[in-house]
Amino acid sequence: MHQISLKQKLALEIFRKYRKTEARLHNLNYLFWECTLRCNISCLHCGSDCKHEASTPDMPLNHFLQALDNITPIVEPNKTNIVLTGGEPLLRSDLEECGKAFYERGFPWGFVSNGIALTPKRLEGLMKSGLRAATISFDGMEQSHNWFRNTPIGYKKAKEAIHMIAQQDIDFDTVTCANQRNFGELHQIKNELLRMGVKRWRIFTITPIGRAKQNPELQLNALQFKQLFDFIENVRKQGDISLNYGCEGYLGAYEGKVRDNMFFCRAGIRIGSVLADGSISACPNLRSNYIQGNIYRDSFRDVWENRYRNMRNRSWTETGICANCKSYKYCEGSGLHLHNEDSNEVLFCHLNKINQGACIEKLLNSSNTN
Repeated sequence: MHQISLKQKLALEIFRKYRKTEARLHNLNYLFWECTLRCNISCLHCGSDCKHEASTPDMPLNHFLQALDNITPIVEPNKTNIVLTGGEPLLRSDLEECGKAFYERGFPWGFVSNGIALTPKRLEGLMKSGLRAATISFDGMEQSHNWFRNTPIGYKKAKEAIHMIAQQDIDFDTVTCANQRNFGELHQIKNELLRMGVKRWRIFTITPIGRAKQNPELQLNALQFKQLFDFIENVRKQGDISLNYGCEGYLGAYEGKVRDNMFFCRAGIRIGSVLADGSISACPNLRSNYIQGNIYRDSFRDVWENRYRNMRNRSWTETGICANCKSYKYCEGSGLHLHNEDSNEVLFCHLNKINQGACIEKLLNSSNTN
C-alpha cells in the first residue's frame, strides 16, 4: 500500500473541514450549460452518447437566460463561470449571440470542444462576444487521437484549434483522456503541447459509463494507473507545463502532488448544470438519480438553495467497499459519477487501483533484482 505522510494527513484533515464548510455554504461559481446534444464526431468514450442528429433539440438561448436571470440574485456574476458543453458547442450557429448575452450580464464564459469546427473567423467572432475560457481535447499522437475520437481528421483539427486559441489572452487548457493506446505517448504529447504554446494541461482517466463500458482499451491497467500519477508528479516537478489530474477521485499518497488541490467532488456544492432538456443537475455526467428539478417547471434559484441534499450530505455513500475504508473521511465515496445509481455503491475506487499497481510494481522490481 502507498502510505501517506504525516504532513499529508494534516493537510487532508484541514481540507476535510474546508470541504464541510463549502457544502454548508454551497456558493455556486461554476455553471455548465449542455447547450446541444449534437456532435460532429462519435467518440469511443462519450458519456452523453451524443449523435450527429440528437433527439433532444438544442435549448433556445432565451430559455437558458431565463434560468440564469432567476439565479443571478444569489451569485456573483463576475465570479461565476458559465461553461458551454454538449455535444459539441461549436455546432450552435448562435454561439456568439449566447456569449454576448452572458458577457452583457457580467458572466465570464467559455466552452469545451473537440476543435473540429473552429476556424479563425469563428474564433474572432467568439472573442468579440466576450470569450474568456476554452478547453480543447488532445488525446494522443495522430493515430491514437483519431482512434479515440473516431475520426480521421480529429488530430489535425485539434492541433489547428490549439494553435489558434493558444495565441489568445484567455484562460486556455487542453485535456487528455489517458487510455491504453496513448499511455506510452504521454511524453510525446507533453512535448507536442509545449511546441504549440500550451501552458496548462489536464489528464483524466476514463469512467466506465456511456460508450466507455464497451471498450476495455479505454481503461488503464493497475500498473499503468499507478505509473500515470508518477508521470504527473514528475512533470509537475519539472515545471515546464502546468499539469493537473482531473477531479475524479481520492488518490491517497498522491494527494497534493498531482493536482493543485486536494480531492473534492464539488458537484452540487460549487457546480451546477442545466442539461439539454432543462434538467437541473450538477456535473453534466450526473443524470437520473441526481436530477434536482427542471427549469421549465422549477425556480433554478429555489432548486439551488433548497435541494441537492444527496450531494451536500454524502453519508449515504458509506456503503459497500466504502463502509469500512479508513480513507472514507477524506474521500466521501469518491466522485458522484462513479456510483451505481441502483445500489449507491462506488463502481470504481482510485485508491484501490493505485494500491494494486504499487503491489505489482513492487513484485516486478523484486523479480528484476533477483
